[in-house]
Amino acid sequence: MTNAATGRIDGEAAKTNGGLRLDGLVKSYRGPQGPIRAVRGIDVSIAAGETAALLGPNGAGKSTTIDMLLGLARPDGGTVAVFGRSPREAVDAGLVGAMLQTGGLIRDLSVRELVAMMASLYPDPMDVEEALEVTGLTEIAGQRTHKLSGGQTQRVRFALAIVCNPELLVLDEPTVALDVEGRREFWGIMRGFAARGKTVLFATHYLEEADANADRAILMAHGRIVADGPTTEIKARVGRRTLRATLPDADPSSLADLPGVASAERHGDAVILSCVDSDQSIRALLERYPAAKDIEIVGGSLEDAFLELTGEPDSGEPDADEEKHGAR
Repeated sequence: MTNAATGRIDGEAAKTNGGLRLDGLVKSYRGPQGPIRAVRGIDVSIAAGETAALLGPNGAGKSTTIDMLLGLARPDGGTVAVFGRSPREAVDAGLVGAMLQTGGLIRDLSVRELVAMMASLYPDPMDVEEALEVTGLTEIAGQRTHKLSGGQTQRVRFALAIVCNPELLVLDEPTVALDVEGRREFWGIMRGFAARGKTVLFATHYLEEADANADRAILMAHGRIVADGPTTEIKARVGRRTLRATLPDADPSSLADLPGVASAERHGDAVILSCVDSDQSIRALLERYPAAKDIEIVGGSLEDAFLELTGEPDSGEPDADEEKHGAR
């Protein structure tokens, strides 16, 4: 249902309005040697309540896509719909919260004052004290923004993104400046927010974050989508598996000659075999080396899939160069 006073769709109504849809999205930038095609025809649907990771190397078009989703850039072709609305309409109604790579905090305000000021800009915001509690800021709510640590600053930026009480939360490299402990803490907070039934789209270079926190990963390369699905399915697309075993006396060159083995290496008493056919490899290993023990077979990692799927050559058209041309 739409609130007549605010023009905002409530959560249940937002869920019935199609979630997030990108259809035929295209965007180019002018470069010194001609147009740079940053995004080359993207079709994506993200259901309401889903958490999706947007992955890809620098210049893949991730941030350009996010800019168009937020109404910060106008597509050259295609459409964006956020719960059945244009990006600008959705943002104005407070349906979208965003935490981007750039931007600082206003100095000389307390954390509470800054969050309250941001809340006042929206038609149906979250209670300020609730936003502070959700993001773990209650204890430092009276502290001035220019005296915060890096981790505290990121939590405040997260509070500013959610205080509008959004149905869609967009995060662009949210943990890039955090240490391991800070990253773990941030994602714990984010999962708590997503558990409220919110839709989350985040871009990250930390592939383990996508594997641990996303229902689904969308891989981009050369401005196109090269894979889209649960991380388990994407990892399964990498044909090789890794076989590890304790085998002190075996020569790696002999192991590499086993059927189904592409390469072999030794780490102390352990051997690691990269296999194109792990079933064939393990049978051959046990037949030739019956003393092998502590055997483990694991599938390809998300990093393996990422490198294989995004490393394929392009059709010859130039990529977006983020640093030189501003296409992200």
